[in-house]
Amino acid sequence: MPEYALTIEVRTDPLGATVVSLAGELDYHTAPRLHRAVERTPPALPLVLDLTLLRFCDSLGMAELLFAFRRTQAAGTALALAGTTADVGRLLTMTGVDGILPRHDSVEAALRAVRPPG
Repeated sequence: MPEYALTIEVRTDPLGATVVSLAGELDYHTAPRLHRAVERTPPALPLVLDLTLLRFCDSLGMAELLFAFRRTQAAGTALALAGTTADVGRLLTMTGVDGILPRHDSVEAALRAVRPPG
């Protein structure tokens, strides 16, 4: 993967949530791409950000995670993070964002958490 590479894959879960999978580095160079991807997701659907393959995240990347959270809150839906790596998890903890953004071990667990009951 080239320097500053970020792969973003967006899919809709059959039960009604959007999953955005990130692989690579979420930083100054790539954060705007996540912003655009999140803006294009249906606002009424819950959002899961799959960070399983995210190797690095800087402060601008963290700002985009918070943007996704604020967007779901404004739409009256939910956001969850899935599969945070140890490095990204430490950043979330050090910044206090782990108390705001719900984290789950897997995409499946995150999907269960954001789907409305029923």
